[in-house]
Amino acid sequence: MTKISDSVVPKSRLSVRMPPGSPTPRSGIYEKVGPRGGMTGEQADSTRGKPLPPLTKPGQGWVLIDPTKFKSAK
Repeated sequence: MTKISDSVVPKSRLSVRMPPGSPTPRSGIYEKVGPRGGMTGEQADSTRGKPLPPLTKPGQGWVLIDPTKFKSAK
C-alpha cells in the first residue's frame, strides 16, 4: 500500500471540476481548467465557504491543486 503525504494531491481529487461561483469546499490554491480538461496555468486562492472566482468562457472550471496546510491555534 502506498502512503500519500499531505503535500501530494491525489489524482482522484484532480478530476473534480468545480463551477465558478460555487462555495469552496476546501481552502487552497485552485487552477483554471479549460472546457476539455486542460490546465491553463491561471491560479486563484480561495477560502472554504467563499464562492470561487468567475471565469471568462463557458465550460471552464476550477480544480484544487494545493490545499492549505495549517495548525489550529491553542
